[in-house]
Amino acid sequence: MKTNIKFNYLYRDGANYKNLKSIIFNNPENITLSTVQNLIQAKLMGGEYFYANDWQVPDLHFSTWDNELDHTFHEFESVEYTDELADEGADIALFINILQTVVNPS
Repeated sequence: MKTNIKFNYLYRDGANYKNLKSIIFNNPENITLSTVQNLIQAKLMGGEYFYANDWQVPDLHFSTWDNELDHTFHEFESVEYTDELADEGADIALFINILQTVVNPS
């Protein structure tokens, strides 16, 4: 049974180069995917962007920076159920608590 939740996101720089990342969250409380999806959607800017620092997920920026092209936000891709092992220390209930503290985008 797939109970863990996989959070997929990326950073796309001004030249459209991408760094992709997935975090596998443990889900011992069997929180539904729709609960996670709805909260994420409510916290995104423009329906797809967020700041990695605010969400306490790894920053995926490249080591080089172009002030005229690059930006500071990351892009949400998807969440899904998975039977993959959770990343150490990653718990979906804790992630939800973090998201609930993020100020809603204007």
